Amino acid sequence: MSPKRWFDLTLLAAASPIATLAISLLAALVWLADGRPIFFRQVRVGRGRRPFRIWKLRTMTCEPEEHARRPTRLGGWLRHRGLDELPQLINVLAGEMSLVGPRPLTPADAGRLAADHAAFEDRFHVAPGITGLAQVCGARGAAPTAQLDAEYARTRSAAMDLGILLRTVWINVVGKRRGFWNRVRS
Repeated sequence: MSPKRWFDLTLLAAASPIATLAISLLAALVWLADGRPIFFRQVRVGRGRRPFRIWKLRTMTCEPEEHARRPTRLGGWLRHRGLDELPQLINVLAGEMSLVGPRPLTPADAGRLAADHAAFEDRFHVAPGITGLAQVCGARGAAPTAQLDAEYARTRSAAMDLGILLRTVWINVVGKRRGFWNRVRS
């Protein structure tokens, strides 16, 4: 087992009682406020470009036409606090994701962005994460995100992961608009 996987599983084990309770309560809120389905599953691209299905709490309406879907009232709040991402701990437990790494892309976005920005290819050398360097730096746009994802893939360490996790907690406590320490713009 790699040190990064050990780090993920150790933190996951420590946080699992609180995380399980939080996911259960939030799932109940989604069910009561917006009905079923409670969870959203979508194919994403992981390490080595292997596809997997990501877990999230559903935050959008359920219209058949994707372009007609809108965030629900609860969904907007969940997204603002990053709480819709908590079920991805299932993906971490399954070994498909890490706690920290580049955010996983859909297959269409992975192909398009890697073709447009060579640095995006570096993200497929590491496991995707629930949070990452680009997210805590507030990267906006493909070029800054690719640059930060490539930097993470080259320089990752346990200390960096811990710093990103602490910054993620801070951002989600105070809100995404006010929580970024280093803002990166396209």
